[in-house]
Amino acid sequence: MNPETDNKIVWHFGINFVVACLLFVALVTIVKFSVSVPAVNADRAAVRAKALADIRAAEATALSTPGWIDQDRNIVRLPIDTALQLAAKAAQNPAAARADLIARAAKAAAPAPKTAPKPSAFE
Repeated sequence: MNPETDNKIVWHFGINFVVACLLFVALVTIVKFSVSVPAVNADRAAVRAKALADIRAAEATALSTPGWIDQDRNIVRLPIDTALQLAAKAAQNPAAARADLIARAAKAAAPAPKTAPKPSAFE
């Protein structure tokens, strides 16, 4: 074979390969910028973000306002500042504070009072 012919074949393959690669890159770029694909879980992410905001708002409210935890047992939820003030006041008399804490723990751990069962609508 003629060496000049071999060089021409190599150059033709090389140029064709480069042109094919450039066309492929151009097609990928065109498709990427012309097709807008929404996020896979965009709706779910929005729902989860709203739920998280609701939970955090409920937690902030629970930490800053008093409320009932169990009204039958007289267990309340206090804001942190109020609870710290009560703890500091109780710490002035440790024996009374210990006795009060033991009594409140026993009361909180006691089973809830039973309520009368509601009669069935089918009886």
